[in-house]
Amino acid sequence: MAVKKLPKMYTSIQKRYEELAEAVENLGKTARTLGPVNEKTSHLIQLAAAAAIRSEGSVHSHVRRALEAGATKDEIYHTLVLLTSTIGFPAVSASISWTDDVIKKK
Repeated sequence: MAVKKLPKMYTSIQKRYEELAEAVENLGKTARTLGPVNEKTSHLIQLAAAAAIRSEGSVHSHVRRALEAGATKDEIYHTLVLLTSTIGFPAVSASISWTDDVIKKK
């Protein structure tokens, strides 16, 4: 498996606040183990939440993680398109653009 290159801001915070970074990472892992939702679906749900709060970095992260968990490009884009009536077309458009950033690199 290739070594993941993490965003500079994340690694900066990780170095400055090691315990916080470890706690955040463990929180996500723990939350995914608490129920019946599989890893792929959990990242698609988190992608939708990231789009809803217009978090470019989180969209990038969850697109990468969803792909690693087996999501197809079509599933990722469909997850975002489904949000149009909920979060609005401009937010969906921005999220699709951020998704393109990741998918076009692959």
